[in-house]
Amino acid sequence: MMGSTVVITGASSGFGALSARALARAGHTVYAGMRHTADRNATQVAAARTFAEEHGVDLRTVELDVASQASADAAIATVLGEQGSIDVIVHNAGHMVTGPTEAFTPEELAAVYDTNVLGTQRVNRAVLPHLREQRHGLLVWVGSSSTRGGTPPYLAPYFAAKAGMDALAVSYAAELARFGIETSIVVPGSFTSGTNHFANGGHPADTDTVTAYEKHYAGLMEQVGQRLAALAPADADVSMVADAIVAVVDAPAGTRPFRVHIDPANDGSAEVSEVADRIRVDFLRRIGLADVLTVTAA
Repeated sequence: MMGSTVVITGASSGFGALSARALARAGHTVYAGMRHTADRNATQVAAARTFAEEHGVDLRTVELDVASQASADAAIATVLGEQGSIDVIVHNAGHMVTGPTEAFTPEELAAVYDTNVLGTQRVNRAVLPHLREQRHGLLVWVGSSSTRGGTPPYLAPYFAAKAGMDALAVSYAAELARFGIETSIVVPGSFTSGTNHFANGGHPADTDTVTAYEKHYAGLMEQVGQRLAALAPADADVSMVADAIVAVVDAPAGTRPFRVHIDPANDGSAEVSEVADRIRVDFLRRIGLADVLTVTAA
């Protein structure tokens, strides 16, 4: 199988970095998109280069800030200039915040939405003209089981943003099918280790409100983290998400799954998604759009 050219957003660490390396080992040309490649993430750029040299794979980095349309446009232009085409986009960039929902200002919520939802739109607007013209491609959206599964408190801004991204992905799937562009939504569960989600997560600026909630919810996040970790099997590893992304990319065009769950803690998301996705299929058929459930060959 010929390797694909893959661009991954938010690939400096976590799911993104693991997936970039796994896809490169699988024989693909991979561009790990990340911000601040010349300074803050220079170490990650060097690590990716070292990995490529040691394993004899084609793993590269590209400056890509999903919060900037200009950056997204420049990154896609760079990849197209070097490779001539792009086959796969992995929408992985995300940012988590924790704390009582009331304590976040509207601007803080908007910033979470900007990264997790609007960032995908900026990248899509940069790359979709190319994918539509070539009449094939794949969008992989890295979602969250919180969209339809268990949702502990103090994570509402992140959960709401991930739900928004999932809804966007579902609509895009139907709108792109006639261009031969496939959609797969990869849904990780609550991996409490192996990523920087919690370590790098933000907190609300309104500390007075946080203090008020602490009177009744003291130690909540610690309790949730411990219980989530206890729910997961001993062999659960964050690399399972990267393996799932590789399997989606490697699958023959036209056979890729619409949604894949990787949820060792089994928070119920897979069960709810099964119903929701079935209703989506049934409804599209009822309104005469059955053809958008599968891609149209180039």
